[in-house]
This record gives sequence, structure tokens and C-alpha cells, in this order.
Amino acid sequence: MNENNYYLKKSKAVLREVRKSVIGKDDVICKVYMAIIAGGHVLLDDIPGVGKTTMAHAFANALGLKYNRIQFTPDVMPSDITGFSMYNRQTGKFEFKQGAAMCNLLLADEINRTSPKTQSALLQIMEESKVTVDGNTYELPDPFVVIATQNPIGSIGTQKLPESQLDRFMIKLSMGYPQIEDEVAIMKSRLENGKNTQFSACVLEKGDIEGIREEVAGIYVDDSIYEYVAKIAAKTRSRENIIQGVSPRGSIA
Repeated sequence: MNENNYYLKKSKAVLREVRKSVIGKDDVICKVYMAIIAGGHVLLDDIPGVGKTTMAHAFANALGLKYNRIQFTPDVMPSDITGFSMYNRQTGKFEFKQGAAMCNLLLADEINRTSPKTQSALLQIMEESKVTVDGNTYELPDPFVVIATQNPIGSIGTQKLPESQLDRFMIKLSMGYPQIEDEVAIMKSRLENGKNTQFSACVLEKGDIEGIREEVAGIYVDDSIYEYVAKIAAKTRSRENIIQGVSPRGSIA
């Protein structure tokens, strides 16, 4: 089978599996998947209860990725994300205890409810794909993807992420409320399955994500398209009605 056809079929299977858990949000699902295979991170800005956590878990299962979730609160420390060194009395040595970031897909839930120091620790990891603890550096698993959620600004206990930190995300999305027929389907599914909601099944083989990413990276892009994107970015930097224009990182994305 041609590799292009193989990866296309696998990608369609991933989307099909995620749709089983996340009903009526095809556009959001496709955009999140595009960000993942492009090597980016995703920020979901929406109210609680619309399926953000469910979607992250569904993608982790469908893609066969190790999944961790960390609920951000004011008392969450950077070491909860990066890990820390603990002294072992039996061996007389310090041992590294992994933090939540040691996974393939990390759901950073309600990122705007924690301290700026903890936010910065996560966003640095997103940029470097590694953690440094007590002078020792540990590479994160590959692939490493963060799907972060935040509640709308103005909700109790939230604080706005700086623009410099928002820039680390490839895409920012809002899921929104479901349509009436979709909400009916969601309620029926919950009542029929109870709390034992079945998340999507794994459809990718080992190495498939790397293969898909290589296929995407191999797509030819003409210089005229690069120039077109650069011109759009430049226009956003000179408009008076735009507070902050697109950065070079945004152009790359």
C-alpha cells in the first residue's frame, strides 16, 4: 500500500474514533488533529462542561499516546509538572521523580487558575520538550503535545495569560455549546453507558505519528506562499486597530 494512502486512512480512522466520544464538533476535532500532526500545542478557551477533557483523552487513546492530566489550582507548583529530586535513604542518592509532563499528551486543565510561575514552567517545557531538575536535563517523550484549557477571563480565580505565553500555542479554539440534536445524543450516551463512558480505541501503530509528521513536513511549499504569509503577518504589525501583531513564531505555525 502506498504510504500516502496508508497514513490518510489512519488519519481518517483517528478522526472517526474521536467523533465517537466528542459529538457534533467535527471542525474542532479536525483542527486539533492538524495541530498535533504539525507538532504544535492547543489552547481550548471555553466554559467548563463542553467536552474539552473528553476530547483530549479521546485523542490520546486514538493516537496510542501516554496521557497525563494536571488540574491547575493556585497551589500547584512547577515541580508538579517538571518532577523533582527525592533523597533515597537506602541508596544514599537523590532519585528523579517524574512530573506530569513525562508523557506524550498532557492535558493542562484550567491553566489560567494557577500562578504565573507555574504557567511559565509549563510553557518553557512546551518550547524545549525537556525538563531540567537540579542541573540534570531529561528529554520528554516524542511526540509531546500539550492541550491546555482555560476558563473565560472574568471567571472567579482566573488570571490572563500574557501574550508572550499565548504565543507558544499553535492554535486557540472554542468548542462552544452543542446543537440541540447533539446534546440529546450526548445525554442518551451518558444514560446508556453511565460513568463507564468508552473512549476511542487506539488505531495507530507504533511509529505512525512520526510517519504522518514526516509526510506533512515533506509537502512542497512554494516561495510565493512563504512570501504571502510573511506579508499577512507584516500587515498585522502595522495596523493601529491591532494591539500586537503576529510574531515570527506565528508565521511559522
